[in-house]
Amino acid sequence: MAKALLHLGRPRPGSFAPWLSTTAAGAVLPLAFAPWSWWWLAPFCVAVLFHNAWTASPGRAFALGYLFGLGLFGVGVSWIHVSMTQYGGGGPVTSFIATGGLIALLALFPALALCLARGLRPQADAWALWASLPAAWLALEWLRTWLFTGFPWPLLGYSQADAPLAAALAPVTGVLGLGAVVTLLAAALVWCAAGRGWRRWAVTAVAVAALGATTHVGLARDWIRPAGPPLEVALVQGNFDQAEKWRPENRSKTLARYAALSEPLEQADLIVWPETAMPLLYANLPAAYLDKLTRRLDAAEATLILGAPTRGESGRIFNSAVAVGTSAAYAKRHLVPFGEYVPLRGLFGDLLDVLGAPESDFTPGEQATLLPVAKYRAAIAICYEIIFASEVARLAADSNFIVNMSNDAWFGDSIGPWQHLQIARMRAMETQRYVLRATNTGVTAVIDDRGRVRAQAPQFEAVKLVSNLVPRTGLTPYLRWRDAPLLITIIVLLLFLAIRRGAGRPLHFTKKAVKR
Repeated sequence: MAKALLHLGRPRPGSFAPWLSTTAAGAVLPLAFAPWSWWWLAPFCVAVLFHNAWTASPGRAFALGYLFGLGLFGVGVSWIHVSMTQYGGGGPVTSFIATGGLIALLALFPALALCLARGLRPQADAWALWASLPAAWLALEWLRTWLFTGFPWPLLGYSQADAPLAAALAPVTGVLGLGAVVTLLAAALVWCAAGRGWRRWAVTAVAVAALGATTHVGLARDWIRPAGPPLEVALVQGNFDQAEKWRPENRSKTLARYAALSEPLEQADLIVWPETAMPLLYANLPAAYLDKLTRRLDAAEATLILGAPTRGESGRIFNSAVAVGTSAAYAKRHLVPFGEYVPLRGLFGDLLDVLGAPESDFTPGEQATLLPVAKYRAAIAICYEIIFASEVARLAADSNFIVNMSNDAWFGDSIGPWQHLQIARMRAMETQRYVLRATNTGVTAVIDDRGRVRAQAPQFEAVKLVSNLVPRTGLTPYLRWRDAPLLITIIVLLLFLAIRRGAGRPLHFTKKAVKR
């Protein structure tokens, strides 16, 4: 199968096969992510790209990577247009231009990765396949996690959330490490298809055996232990259409629905409402409403965490999670560009509001606050924040579980909310902590410390999801060191390739060395 797939992209003078197969591989790769989760596809898709690129000049490799990126992001993040078309006010033309521009920008990352790899290793040899291509790919994925505030969606490692190796490797390497495994498996496929002699099978067998042994050891090791008895939890899904959510005439209905869905309060130790469940400032909630909630919660010895905008002392507005009846609150620190604030608003004014939510800009929070729940501490990740692995790990290290409050109504009935759930599952695996995902329209779920969905509410229904969680304590290797070990490895490899550029005798896959 591998040889047949890779043969489609075998370079020939004047042939369009490499360009077509590379674009097709990129467009097929999103099937490895949620909601399909055909994780086994990922190494084959990346193998097609690597096969076409390892003999290419840097310029040709850049073009191949760009086509691959257009396919990957064109399908994988196309759901972004829903928020702009339905709620941004820009219409389909503006949405098409903005979404296409984002896709075109994101496609530069795989293009630059392949250009870098071939520039550092011009030979078509083992170093080009097993070191330069995987290392450069991961370096650009890491760059995408923070450049221009970051957009790590979809990183290659997320495609492996349902693979047998995920629960074992994610607590050690994080999502970038799982991406490294995919790239190395892709290199093995190219090695088998294009290599010669017994070496290709021997090296591949050793790689697969090492991966299997690592997975077995990882599954047998548990760095985290229970911090106490299980907690009963209730996640409330209000199911309000985004177009109706902020209208003043709907506020009474909103408050009544959340209160009703939370009954009886005695049923749970912790109740969670979604991001901005309250469509008005927390300080402006009716006093009688809050007093009644607080009395009931005290009597039931329960905690309610709800999402609502809050106003700081300086008058700035925050997207917050508030523990009702206490002074504890968490203000979202990593905001969504164009969705929660407009970059350079002083320059553009209201012109760019058509790209997202035209409400007033939020201000990013400054402190990583943990919220108290009984005798435990909850790490809060509001919506978009859950996609930043290192930031979540930094906060989760001192917590007993994670609460992810979100409002994916922005993206309608698209693949976006399902990818968001998959990303939350990866955070659970990396930290080995339960993740409670409370959303407005779905996908609301309770995820255990191995990334398995223990309970899930149907989308687009007003429901309460009741389940339990086990508070956890301790540190996984990823919580201790986050991405540092992998980044050091990548930097060492790239520096080695830069120093040795053009030196040494290549280990050929073909009868003649390929030098461009």
